[in-house]
Amino acid sequence: YAAELVRFIRQFLDEGQGPDWQIEVAAYPEYHPAQRYAARDLQHYADKVKAGASGAITQFFFNPDAYFHFVEATRKLGAEVPVTAGIMPFHNYARIAQFAQRDGIDIPRWIALKMEGYLDDTASIRAFGLDVIAALCEKLIAGGAPGIHFYTLNQSALALELCRRLHAA
Repeated sequence: YAAELVRFIRQFLDEGQGPDWQIEVAAYPEYHPAQRYAARDLQHYADKVKAGASGAITQFFFNPDAYFHFVEATRKLGAEVPVTAGIMPFHNYARIAQFAQRDGIDIPRWIALKMEGYLDDTASIRAFGLDVIAALCEKLIAGGAPGIHFYTLNQSALALELCRRLHAA
């Protein structure tokens, strides 16, 4: 289990390798796709934190309520580390929809319908996606997320544009 790995690494670091090292673990606001029970998934996460994790980065998501619920629920379990929100900008809707389906990530229906309506119009997908993701990031930051991690998939221009928009907001 990941908690055992975290415990091993933390012990190694505590034995003189350096307290400056950070251990970041995975977090799943919409629950791990292989986990049947939400409570068990939350407990696995809390166990990783209690084993010595310094923080977490979430799987990508599009629903800010899922993130805030996850943070609140895990805080109640004693997991008090920063949880960085993992965000994937839209660059290729079909590919992101495939990832989301595989990993059990909800794409809000209104977003899916709008994206599907653009078909192969990459400029419209990019523009709409930037608007949606910028608004999501603004909600997360306003709600107290300690940071945003962009899953760029080699599309750094989208991440840079999002940073520009967020800096201007």
